Amino acid sequence: MNILIGQPKIERNLEQLKREIESNPTVDLILYPEGYCTYRELDELSDLAIQFNTSIVLGYRDDTNKDRVLIINKQGDTLLTRRKTPENELLFMQSSVTDGAEEYGYLLCWEIFMGCEGLKTHEHLSIIFNPIGVGMFSEEQFMEWTEEARKIAMERKAMIIGTSHADGSYRNCGISLPIAYCFDEKGEEVFLSKNDTRTRVLETDSRVTIFV
Repeated sequence: MNILIGQPKIERNLEQLKREIESNPTVDLILYPEGYCTYRELDELSDLAIQFNTSIVLGYRDDTNKDRVLIINKQGDTLLTRRKTPENELLFMQSSVTDGAEEYGYLLCWEIFMGCEGLKTHEHLSIIFNPIGVGMFSEEQFMEWTEEARKIAMERKAMIIGTSHADGSYRNCGISLPIAYCFDEKGEEVFLSKNDTRTRVLETDSRVTIFV
């Protein structure tokens, strides 16, 4: 499977996603950050998935401005959508979905710190997605976040992939360290990026990553 991992700027009208899906029509799946778009763009995302035969995974804002998860398959069908879990609560379900031969897990931003417990009932995960809103606010958070991802990959024996926006700071703290990462099912680093917002395509079988 070829997965495009984007780190767009916070924007309107799906500008970067549309450019990248048009420029990379052979990718199987596109992963974008939390809060990339709103409910108003959902029909357009579905049309793009059908037109380019590409699944789309990201986070969006609903009509109450709350964050929600989203997985759309190549047929344009919404396989998964739910609210983001509030901090200090148990992970909301449903947090996995089957798409053909694949079972995907989904942890929206800070849900990564609820993930080991919340994904234990899912025995056959192939990939866990972690769309992140804005960048990290410190080196320490970067290390804590990526080590948690590594731990989940090893515990669930599944690849885990995360990506944030290229800009924007956590609660307007003024610091933004954009992040993208992937660990394999053994917890080994496939790629680990900080302050490098280039778009990548990952071939999941070979574990080869190229910039596009």
